Amino acid sequence: MADHEVITTDAEIESALHQAASLPEGALAESVRYIASLRLLLITLKNQRRLALPVEDIQGLEDASDTELQQYEILGRGTGISFPTLDVDLYVPALIEGVYGNRRWMAELGRKGGSVRSEAKQRAARNNGSKGGRPRRIAVASA
Repeated sequence: MADHEVITTDAEIESALHQAASLPEGALAESVRYIASLRLLLITLKNQRRLALPVEDIQGLEDASDTELQQYEILGRGTGISFPTLDVDLYVPALIEGVYGNRRWMAELGRKGGSVRSEAKQRAARNNGSKGGRPRRIAVASA
């Protein structure tokens, strides 16, 4: 057996299925659709709500081709979405909570969003500056 292989036991599978059965229906995927023209993953949940997620925001999918993104499977009664050709598995309850990758990935997404330059952001900064800018921090003396 190679070092990178992971063996999942029957007990682990049974435990995962039990946990999936205890999730609220709204946390389970019923269907998935990839909309190539928008590079958007549309997930319909079992409670009929929908998640629309840009693929560039999801770890492992950001550089995938349209063909690769159209090859997916719903796993674990709706708890997961697998992209076998990309070796990417997504956990639906985490996606619902806005977690699209590991901590490092999420921090990088935040940095990218904070560094975006747009006309609206520049306009807001000018407007804030005309009001005197950000209030200065006042140091509080401790007794």
